[in-house]
Amino acid sequence: MFLVAATSGLVLVIEILAGRLMAPYVGVSLETFTGIIGTILGGIALGAAVGGWLADRRDPVRLIAQALFFGGGLTWLSLPIVFSLGPGVGSGPVAIVFLAAAAFLLPTSILSGIGPMVAKLELESLNETGAVIGRLSAASTLGALLGTFGTGFVLIAFLPVRVIIVGVGALLVLAGIAVFIKSGRRPDGPEIGAVIFAAVLGFIVPSPCDQTTDYYCVRIVADAELATDDPRPGGRSLFLDSLRHAHVDLDDPTYLDIRYIRLFANAIETLPEGPIRVLHIGGGGFSIPRYINAVRPGSTNVVLELDDQLVEIAEAELGLTTGDNLDIRTGDARLHLGDLPTDGFDLVIGDAYSGASVPWHLTTVEVAEEIDRLLTADGLYIMNVIDGDQSRFARSQLDTLGQVFDEMGVVLPVDGIGKRGVNQILLTAQTPIPALQIEPDDGRQLTPEEVVDFIGDNDVILTDDFAPADQLLT
Repeated sequence: MFLVAATSGLVLVIEILAGRLMAPYVGVSLETFTGIIGTILGGIALGAAVGGWLADRRDPVRLIAQALFFGGGLTWLSLPIVFSLGPGVGSGPVAIVFLAAAAFLLPTSILSGIGPMVAKLELESLNETGAVIGRLSAASTLGALLGTFGTGFVLIAFLPVRVIIVGVGALLVLAGIAVFIKSGRRPDGPEIGAVIFAAVLGFIVPSPCDQTTDYYCVRIVADAELATDDPRPGGRSLFLDSLRHAHVDLDDPTYLDIRYIRLFANAIETLPEGPIRVLHIGGGGFSIPRYINAVRPGSTNVVLELDDQLVEIAEAELGLTTGDNLDIRTGDARLHLGDLPTDGFDLVIGDAYSGASVPWHLTTVEVAEEIDRLLTADGLYIMNVIDGDQSRFARSQLDTLGQVFDEMGVVLPVDGIGKRGVNQILLTAQTPIPALQIEPDDGRQLTPEEVVDFIGDNDVILTDDFAPADQLLT
């Protein structure tokens, strides 16, 4: 039973880690989790069926040893498969399932075949069938629970994903060797060679991440390493998973390289002169708090950032310095909103994208009502949305904000929204929204009449009860 519990637990470890390994290439969204969970379930079903069929025809002990041995090797092999196929796999459900299946279907199937092999050994009499199957099923479920909780709450918090995958593979290979020895047999030459080959590939293929946090694959890239038109000696770009999230100039906090960040700055310029109080939903590279402190001395910034490790990276590599004018609160932003003061902010900036998806629970009418409480009577809420094509999510998000705020605005790219993955800036307030002074190449602010046309016949208002953000984005 221990063997069944352990292998079931390791299957769930692999399932959770698959999301982190694949995130730099396919993002983090409901589609990603759906594709991975579906693929792993398919592997469990396939492994159980094939494992049971083989157990009736061959020596179960040797089959178990081979399953553990090769399961470990294939676990190692998932690393080079993801790292090599990921950059060219594309996006969307088909790409997600393809990458998940290529990397994780075989190890999951092989490990899931161990359950019926153990059942074959345990079943000595038909009179014990129910008890044996019940014990093994309970052990499998308990192991899966321990693997899930242990990985999500403990392992990922202390170890890089790659280290955990290598450790899982090593445990399986060693367990396989132990079962081989106990059975009086040993793996043959080709079997040993295949696993060694998988181990070598797993170790030598480089990871795309400079660092990994609980939520992101992080890369910090200097301007000199990017093909930029204006490389700056102090320029650093922050990449989270597959997306360039921020750029900072360590020597000049007023330099804003990314278009949508410049649009944030244009919105800030419309506020009355002097210090302002700003709430940032999402920290990222902290370029806007640095900019505000530089151009509006005496301002205060409260930043709600999900990832505390990302804050440490920003302090170490992106020039972030904390002080009385910068209050960083880590954890889920939604949980912090209720603790903030009514009428406490002149500006709220929403920039909480994770990869190419947005946390749905920050998009709803209920959140808009909370933001309205936090803003002064003439305060402004600006939100970055990554959408395109028909902009179904952007239109729904703006219409949702319009259920709470009287005034709405949109800044679109100068070439429109015909392609997916473009930044669109939404603006809402209870008082008229002034015209932004926008550089011609950065975008165009829609007129009030054009805003109405932009929303069009949208019929999806996002609420805590119904917010299909991922589906609207795709």
